Amino acid sequence: MIGTSAFLGIPHRRIATLLDAVAPEPGSSGRSAESEALEARFARAVLSTMIEPGDTDAGALMGALGPIEAARCVVDGVDAADLLARVGADPSSARQRSRLTGALERWRARGSAEAGARALEMAAHVHARLLAPEDAGWPQGLPSLGAGEPVALWVRGDPTRLERLDRSVSLVGARAATGYGEHVAMESAAGLGDRGFAVVSGGAYGIDGAAHRAAVASGHVTVAFLAGGVDRLYPAGHSDLLRRVGDTGLLIGELPCGSTPTRWRFLMRNRLIAAVSGATVVIEAGHRSGSLNTAGHAAEMGRPLGAVPGPVTSPASAGCHRLIREYAATCVTTVDEMAELADPIGAGRDAGYPEGADPDSPDGVVLSAVRAGRGGDPEDLAHTTGLASRHVVAALGRLELAGAVRLTGRGWEAAP
Repeated sequence: MIGTSAFLGIPHRRIATLLDAVAPEPGSSGRSAESEALEARFARAVLSTMIEPGDTDAGALMGALGPIEAARCVVDGVDAADLLARVGADPSSARQRSRLTGALERWRARGSAEAGARALEMAAHVHARLLAPEDAGWPQGLPSLGAGEPVALWVRGDPTRLERLDRSVSLVGARAATGYGEHVAMESAAGLGDRGFAVVSGGAYGIDGAAHRAAVASGHVTVAFLAGGVDRLYPAGHSDLLRRVGDTGLLIGELPCGSTPTRWRFLMRNRLIAAVSGATVVIEAGHRSGSLNTAGHAAEMGRPLGAVPGPVTSPASAGCHRLIREYAATCVTTVDEMAELADPIGAGRDAGYPEGADPDSPDGVVLSAVRAGRGGDPEDLAHTTGLASRHVVAALGRLELAGAVRLTGRGWEAAP
């Protein structure tokens, strides 16, 4: 039980008060009086002030030690050699020692236990919530990021809406969108919402903003992943829009309140947009558009990827054409095609456990092949099933999200 003891120099009673204000929902582990649950959640708040998004060194350390011990080691000044010994690595390796020393220096320079406490106070001020991987609302696609999975998420909006991410589509594209691109984004967002999908994007100008505006105007749930704290509504020109998104949907970030968006953080934010959704659709993108980064993350994780074609004379659609030509993105031209990408013939996550899906659907055919021991890689499955490679990749992404298959060192296998 919570007494007069402390964790990382912060009294348990203060930690309990801070966490009570940012619990995901009444009755969550954030309100637990058990010291271990309290410390684990506070440790994640502290580490989120120290770690930049996508830091796989930090992810590996937490995977080996857990959040409580990892936070203790970082805050208490444990040196690299001792830490390597604790995680079962070779402390005599100069290369590993040098890498971990650099990591510890940057973590300790960025945050502290007191910074974690301040982050919780700032989150409570804007009614944000701290979400941990052990919480029921944790997006089921995030573990696919491996050691790059966020240490925690900060959520602004009704946390019960998190379950809508289980059936969602990411709509992304260029900031410098054309009228054509914005029209397609708005029609797509409204149409997907009508079909029961939540619309996920990044809150930026152009395609992102058009998708969010259409979803909000249509009364549908939309989710904006931010590159800074959820109290820093960026860009400033979208402050009103993002407030409306927070009122009717969700604002989510992996950095604590007060954090400023940077170029690197925008790129790392994109991996979350790709990971949480059933499919990612690039509406409009130039040859070097940042939205291609989101598409790359989706392709790397085996998530279904779609691209909307544009006029062949339009530089604003050159990136979409490149995705279709070079990265096997599915060409989508209607809302129904986007919905089918995320949930073909009703056989995706909305149909419940994949075994209940139509065995003749792409998901059912691929799952049968994997269970028969013919998993391997997508090319093997394409040869076995007779499906196009892009359809196999899309099916594997949906089946992985549903917990039916997993990627191992031997290829794709049925999950136990």
